[in-house]
Amino acid sequence: MIFLKFDRRIFQNFDWTLMVLVLSICAIGILNIYSAGFTASERQFPFYLKQIQWIALGLIIMMVIFFIDYRLIMKGAYVIYGISVALLALVYIYGYTMHGSQRWLALGGFVFQPSELMKLTIIIALARYFDDHKSNEPYKLKELFVPFLIVIAPFLLILKQPDLGTALIIMIIFASIIFFVGVNWKSFLIALAGGLILIPIGWLFLKDYQKERLITFFNPENDPLGAGYHIIQSMIAVGSGGFFGKGFLNGSQTQLKFLPEQQTDFVFSVFAEEWGFIGGMVLIIMFISLILWGLKIALHARDLVGTIIAFGITALISWEIFINIGMVLGLLPVVGIPLPFLSYGGSAMVSLMAAMGLLMNINVRKFILQR
Repeated sequence: MIFLKFDRRIFQNFDWTLMVLVLSICAIGILNIYSAGFTASERQFPFYLKQIQWIALGLIIMMVIFFIDYRLIMKGAYVIYGISVALLALVYIYGYTMHGSQRWLALGGFVFQPSELMKLTIIIALARYFDDHKSNEPYKLKELFVPFLIVIAPFLLILKQPDLGTALIIMIIFASIIFFVGVNWKSFLIALAGGLILIPIGWLFLKDYQKERLITFFNPENDPLGAGYHIIQSMIAVGSGGFFGKGFLNGSQTQLKFLPEQQTDFVFSVFAEEWGFIGGMVLIIMFISLILWGLKIALHARDLVGTIIAFGITALISWEIFINIGMVLGLLPVVGIPLPFLSYGGSAMVSLMAAMGLLMNINVRKFILQR
């Protein structure tokens, strides 16, 4: 059966914990984006209103995916993957450029970023492959050739946009799932050695501003008004928040617009300045709770494909949180990765909500058995 029956078991076993966690973080994000765009002296674009619209659309898509049996979705996994890769290719024909990157498509007045959808599509495609090719032994290098091909095409397309952050996330998701399903250690060491050899070659393909970001990470003070500006202003904002923060709408770095990209990549800096260490820890605890809940769903999924999907989605969220917060604290290079459910952005929000719908789908299928 394609859809879940509308009976009391749906509501009895509905994942309210996941829903409350997600909506709570989204609510914090709306307030934070409102603060990031607020100014008393001039009219600003209401990013928070647009974010509310994206959340509403995401919730609709979440519930649609929730009611569709994820096993049916897996039957069309490769079709979904093919469509996603095709959309990435269309970016180079019909896409438009913003801030020096060609990443967006406009269809029927709806502008979206196909690379955000690709994150979830990669998880679905890899889950389908490893479910079709189950093994009781760790996978050897030659057995990972097809999964590598699944990942390398979107990786190269995204890297060329250029979007280093999303391309890295794609490869990190791939590595996480490979470790999860099990890889032969000899094969792992060979792949690691190959990766290290390719790093210098990869450096040659980076744009100048991407190279500057990586170099600046080690010493941002070398160019405080140029490449190092983002990191320095972000660390000032986080540090000025102190223990309890400056209060809502009272962050000086935020309100004086010293903090760049404060509604997107550096949204955590805004939050930390206004709510301090205590607020930051509360938010991080909420993120950790979400991650642990995702791992719980993966652990108790009724089949391998559900386990891999749940783990992949949880890995995606975990790495984006880790990299984004590490980035704004100056612990990692600035690579343009948004903070899940907090950063402004429609494509990312809708894709994440779709992922949450899959998680809830997998969770409820433990209780509603359909053979």
